[in-house]
Amino acid sequence: MSAPPPIAMLAELTHRCPLSCPYCSNPLEMVRAKEELPTEVWVDVFAQAAALGVLQVHLSGGEPASRRDLEALVGAARKAGLYTNLITSGIGLTPLRLDALEAAGLDHIQLSMQGTRPDLADWIGGYRGGFERKIAVAREIGRRGIPLTLNAVMHRHNLDDLDATIALALDLGARRIEVACVQFHGWAVANRAQLLPTREQTEMVKRKVAAARAEYEGVMAFDFVPPDYYSDYPKACMGGWGSAGLNVTPNGTVLPCHAAETIPHLRFEKVTDRPLAEIWYESAAFNAYRGTDWLPEPCAGCERKEIDFGGCRCQAMALAGDASATDPICAKSPHRARVLAALEEVSDAPFTYRKLG
Repeated sequence: MSAPPPIAMLAELTHRCPLSCPYCSNPLEMVRAKEELPTEVWVDVFAQAAALGVLQVHLSGGEPASRRDLEALVGAARKAGLYTNLITSGIGLTPLRLDALEAAGLDHIQLSMQGTRPDLADWIGGYRGGFERKIAVAREIGRRGIPLTLNAVMHRHNLDDLDATIALALDLGARRIEVACVQFHGWAVANRAQLLPTREQTEMVKRKVAAARAEYEGVMAFDFVPPDYYSDYPKACMGGWGSAGLNVTPNGTVLPCHAAETIPHLRFEKVTDRPLAEIWYESAAFNAYRGTDWLPEPCAGCERKEIDFGGCRCQAMALAGDASATDPICAKSPHRARVLAALEEVSDAPFTYRKLG
């Protein structure tokens, strides 16, 4: 099928990060510093992305502040005409670095928050003192008037603090909050039994987000990612595989989504080997699950096929062992029993923390 141009790109600048979050979506086998793309290659990637039609670039990681050239990369992205959003833990952002990032033209910051109390946040992030440093950075961002989104990844251990999380976002002057219930990719798969919320928590978060959206309309926007495992129907995979956005990993591998490398039969190309536009339009991996022609039954005959496109390919791979299968989240999937079984696997075992090597 012919694909529209992508509108957004996730630029994973590095997998290095001071935090060790057990729900991190980075792959279990992470890219080391010596394999990361150099500055000049990223500069060229941003120019290629803008020419392809990308409007916004999300500078992510790991922790992008681990890159000493972050300010130069922000400047290069802005020069290419891209809206720049920095996705950060806040660790490594000093007032001097914020000065430089502002001067380079940074448009927006998305700050992660692991909890509303130091004990909870530092335990989840695996970084002592991380909460206090985040709050200090958030205050500095607010003082400067840089648009701020608070990204709160929610799970069994912090969903009961949702009211406090919303209050914290308001107190910090966030213009948007992402109530993002954990998605089971990367390190989150290894910690699924420890992170899965209860059904009661799931129903609670839906009610509270709906009420908060109405209460704070015009003050703070809400993005809500509900817990997949309690849903009857899956979400569309990135708005449809290879239809709206793309990821570039620290070593230049181009992906339709951050977890796509878990699909073993697909070969993903690198920006150092082929132009970005050719990868987007012509590569076998990007065309593998585009549109609806590839859909299996019951998806092919389903009235929702233009809504969810069969669901998430990586989730189908993780749960059913087949990326071409109907997403097991769907109540109509022949693999639905695997989701129901996972809901019974609750554990209080210690986290397997994210680590680079």
